[in-house]
Amino acid sequence: MTRPVLAVALTTVAFAVTTAIPPAAICQPKAAAPVVRFTPPPTATPVAEVDLAGAVAAGVGAAGGRITLGLSVLDLTTGRLAGNGGDRPFFSASISKMIVAVDVLSREVSAADRDRVWRALSASDDTAMNALWSLHDGNGAIGRVARLAGLTGTSAPKDPAEWGETTVTSDDAVRLQAYIQSSPARDFIHAALAAAPDTAADGFDQDFGLNGPGLDAFGKQAWMFYRPNAVYLHSAGVLSGRYAIALLSIQRGRSAAGAKEQVNAIAGAVAAALG
Repeated sequence: MTRPVLAVALTTVAFAVTTAIPPAAICQPKAAAPVVRFTPPPTATPVAEVDLAGAVAAGVGAAGGRITLGLSVLDLTTGRLAGNGGDRPFFSASISKMIVAVDVLSREVSAADRDRVWRALSASDDTAMNALWSLHDGNGAIGRVARLAGLTGTSAPKDPAEWGETTVTSDDAVRLQAYIQSSPARDFIHAALAAAPDTAADGFDQDFGLNGPGLDAFGKQAWMFYRPNAVYLHSAGVLSGRYAIALLSIQRGRSAAGAKEQVNAIAGAVAAALG
């Protein structure tokens, strides 16, 4: 998808590590949402702590120039979160499909709508998403899920017709994965993401990031193009059944193939550091 010129501020955000998921910075004025903190399920045996900040640092170190990055890693077993630029706002592109899927599957829906959700998540089918957005108040779904999941940096698009311009942060993208863990629709959502074909419905190669070769992971891939040379390329999902990872990026002066190489390098470095 191609959009007009968009100016995006380039800033540097320091690393942050907490023992629980903190509220992210609110990206624009809005009513405060109740924050839902992720509580990991009890385990029979102690879980070894992992250097999440080190993994994020490895990912940032693997990034080249001409990139605006939001990178967050959440340990689903301990509730610990680390990030770089985790509260930085990005246009979501197809990451918003996961938010709408959570909302739609929270109630009884038709077989046709379940099929639309499956296609929107797996093949990233825009036609299926357009129908869900229209039939199920997708613009309102962004706020509903944000309140339920404690997504403090997520907001609906200013133009209600442009679901790809939903605002999201990488911290919120991993919080969403944590919320999905306790959702009755978890298995359906995870299966759809894991079934993503290499080639998306629009012909784009979505075999990158967490869906790239060699990783024990699944994720929602997202891409969007703004003239003259900005590429939005995101990957958000779960690695090794334990880590929720969100990698959101804007890259300039780089081809789609080059942008994918960047995202692959970052995702690979994070995965290697997490072991």
